Amino acid sequence: QVQLVESGGGLVQFGASLRLACSVSGSFFRIGDMGWYRQAPGQQRELVASITGDDKTNYADSVKGRFTLSRDYAKNTVSLQMNSLKPEDTATYYCNAYIQETWRTREVYAYWGPGTQVTVSS
Repeated sequence: QVQLVESGGGLVQFGASLRLACSVSGSFFRIGDMGWYRQAPGQQRELVASITGDDKTNYADSVKGRFTLSRDYAKNTVSLQMNSLKPEDTATYYCNAYIQETWRTREVYAYWGPGTQVTVSS
């Protein structure tokens, strides 16, 4: 059983910073690509940032230069440093990870965390 848990969300003012973290637990062989998505009320879930197993990152245009994604392989975590936050960043943020559950197969499966709320006031 694999679980993803997000932490670090909160209510902040315009221009503030937050650091989100996602921890993976349970039985698995390897974690592949990881990323953060967000969903605002009435909107589709969208990719915020992703990171590969060799630390290649990809960011949505709306967060480039403000957000930084990194991962700690020893702790099975991925972090999203969010600076210069804007009201339009307000959303529920979800952690995503592609996980190979055993060494016997190369297939990976997508897992999601329950989400953490980020609210930025004007």
